[in-house]
Amino acid sequence: MHEFEAFRAVARAGSFNGGARALGLTPSAMSQIVRRLEDRVGVQLFHRTTRRVSPTEMGERLLTRLNRAFEEIDAAAAEIRGGSGAPVGVVRMVVPRVAYEDLIEPQLVALHAALPRVTLDIRVEDAFSDIVGEGVDIGVRLGEFVSEETVAFPLGPQLRQIAVAAPSYLATCEAPAHPRDLARHRCIGWRQQTGAAPYRWEFAKNGEQIAVAVDGPLILSDRGAAARAAVRGLGIALWVEHRLRPWIEARQLIPLLEDWSPPYDGFFAYYHRNRHTSAATRAVVAFLRKVPGDQGAALSSEPMRRFHPGVLR
Repeated sequence: MHEFEAFRAVARAGSFNGGARALGLTPSAMSQIVRRLEDRVGVQLFHRTTRRVSPTEMGERLLTRLNRAFEEIDAAAAEIRGGSGAPVGVVRMVVPRVAYEDLIEPQLVALHAALPRVTLDIRVEDAFSDIVGEGVDIGVRLGEFVSEETVAFPLGPQLRQIAVAAPSYLATCEAPAHPRDLARHRCIGWRQQTGAAPYRWEFAKNGEQIAVAVDGPLILSDRGAAARAAVRGLGIALWVEHRLRPWIEARQLIPLLEDWSPPYDGFFAYYHRNRHTSAATRAVVAFLRKVPGDQGAALSSEPMRRFHPGVLR
C-alpha cells in the first residue's frame, strides 16, 4: 500500500519532489520506493525527464485502477464514520449527448435526493468507449451496440431517425423518393468522432437495408447543429425524430423517406458485474432501473433490431 500511495503522489504532482512533499518523504526515498514498485511489477511506470515525470501507458492503467481502489477505501471509511450505511463515492459514467439530455439530465435532482453522498462523474460524448479499460462504471449505448458480456437494461423507448429538409431547399429540387436518390442531393454529414469516416445514412424497408454515403457542403460532429443547418436550407439532415419534431410541427422542416425509417431499440445502460462493483455504482444502477422510460417519441411500428442506426451511439 505504501508503494502505491507513493506512485499516486508522484503521478499527481508530476515530480518526485512534489510527491515526496505530499507524503512527507525525501525525494531520494520517494524515488527508491517507486523503483521498488517498478521492479515488482516488471514494467516502467514513469517517463522521467529533467523537468517532468509522467506515467507511461502501463502507469496510466495502474493509476486508473488505483484511483478507483483508493476511492472505495475512502468511501468505506466514510460509511463507517457516518454509520448510516448510505452509499458513498464517485460513479463514473460515459453517456452520448442525446441520451444524457433526454434520459439522464431530467433525473439528476431526484438521483441526488436519493443518493446524496454519491458523486456522478459523467463524460458526455458520442464516441465509443471501453468502460473497463477507461475506468468507467456505467456506460450508455444504443441496445444494438451493447456487448453480451455486460449487464444491460433499457433506459428509454424505441427511437427512429428520419431525413428532413427545409421547404426552401425542397423548393429548388424534387424530394427523394428512395434512399439512393440522396446521391443527387446536398446532404449535411455527421462524423461520430475525430478520425472516423462520415456516417453512412441507413434505411430499411420490407427487409431491404441500405447504407448511403451522402455528400454535401457540410460535415459536423453534432447532430443538432446539422438539423439547424437544414432549417436554414443548406441541405438534408438526418437525426432522431423526437428531436426534430418541434421544427417539423413549426413547418420549418419536412420529413423525407418516412417509409424507409423504421424504429429501433433505444438507449441501454450497461456495466460489468463483478465482485468489485462498488456500493455506489450498484445504487445508481438500481435508481436508473426504476426510471420511467417515457421520454422521447412513442413508436408503435415493428422495430429494426439488426441494423446499425446512425443516431448518437
